[in-house]
Amino acid sequence: MSDSSVRADDRAHVFHSWSAQSLIDPMPVAGAEGSYFWDYEGTRYLDFSSQLVNVNIGHQHPRLVAAIQEQAAKLCTIQPAFANDKRGEAARLIAGLAPGDLNKVFFTNGGAEANENAIRLARGHTGRHKVLATYRSYHGSTSTAITATGDPRRWANEPVAVGVVHFWGPYAYRSPFFSENEAQETERALRHLRDTIVFEGAGTVAAVLLETVVGTNGILLPPPGYLAGVRAICDEFGIVLIADEVMAGFGRCGEWFAIDRWGVTPDLITFAKGVNSGYLPLGGVIISDEIAASYDRTPFPGGLTYSGHPLACASAVASIEIFKEEGIVEHARALGDDVIGPELHRLAERHPSVGEVRGLGVFWAVELVRDRATREPLVPFNASGAAAGPMNELAAACKERGLWPFTHFNRVHVAPPCTAGADEVREGLSILDRALSVADRYYAG
Repeated sequence: MSDSSVRADDRAHVFHSWSAQSLIDPMPVAGAEGSYFWDYEGTRYLDFSSQLVNVNIGHQHPRLVAAIQEQAAKLCTIQPAFANDKRGEAARLIAGLAPGDLNKVFFTNGGAEANENAIRLARGHTGRHKVLATYRSYHGSTSTAITATGDPRRWANEPVAVGVVHFWGPYAYRSPFFSENEAQETERALRHLRDTIVFEGAGTVAAVLLETVVGTNGILLPPPGYLAGVRAICDEFGIVLIADEVMAGFGRCGEWFAIDRWGVTPDLITFAKGVNSGYLPLGGVIISDEIAASYDRTPFPGGLTYSGHPLACASAVASIEIFKEEGIVEHARALGDDVIGPELHRLAERHPSVGEVRGLGVFWAVELVRDRATREPLVPFNASGAAAGPMNELAAACKERGLWPFTHFNRVHVAPPCTAGADEVREGLSILDRALSVADRYYAG
């Protein structure tokens, strides 16, 4: 295949997600390895987006590829009603990584279905219908998941599902509560959540759904005490706490699950992406013993043809084994503590357009502004067309130098594979350093 033939087939027959079809020109990718991918002309890109923040183990890890090949030779597929060795082993390993008594796993094909079924589990367990989710969130594009999403991707899909109520989560840099510090942000955000529950009717609320660390919408870390406070509020009102770890889990935050950093145990954890780095479609819900027991005598009203697909589960088993044997979670934590964090803070000192740097592990955001004092964003919220020009220029400057960035609104996210080497990360940050001169040109403070 050549660049032109791949482009021709794509343009003629592929319908792309989240896109106006005639306005895009997807770049054909010829191959990938480790932290890099390349096109048909041989131009290599350092993948600072891990594709969609999911290739945690890096591209084409040979042991993971071999595990898929081995399972394909043994058993490609079997329907979910049967027991399967790799499905059971994957569930045991995943549950073993989860906190508390989360001991059962319902497998899905990805993160959206995981959140969809977590909500279904919570509603069936509580007998209630409302779900509270935050603004500045993304939970997937299936019906209830997109309704729970708190960003503009929801708008064109409305109305879809019923019973979802949005509230404001903490974001100290742009506090919706006019807080002056993180302690105030925690206190006021928790008061807001509690008030929302009370005025919605606590007896109608089945679940609070949170991204443990908000992903695409800002890499927002919960301030100290916030997650523990949410847990206490949920306990007070008999509400299920769902931790969406689709993007934040499996090493991305330097922990198996990001929530481990705050020592909080939710009732349900949703996962996907990093569980097998997207080598095959796989996601799921990790379920507490109490919620699982609700379905001991009552059928769970959901199912998927490919739930616990043997090939996908075999890849998850191999991935978890590789993570443990190669110390990948610890490596991701060290990259954040020793390389990415310090380098980004030095970068912020050199570029006035950097308003804030935040993150952990290999999950960081550089928030860009036109004025540090007023915190005016480099581009407006949900900017498109000419209004998004400065960020488009910045992304182009990165790509010209061989760095593939993750940009969203007025932010650049630094999310290389968890396996990236320190030198590779420094290479990417050096390119970003030079590209930020684009943002500095728009600085007016």
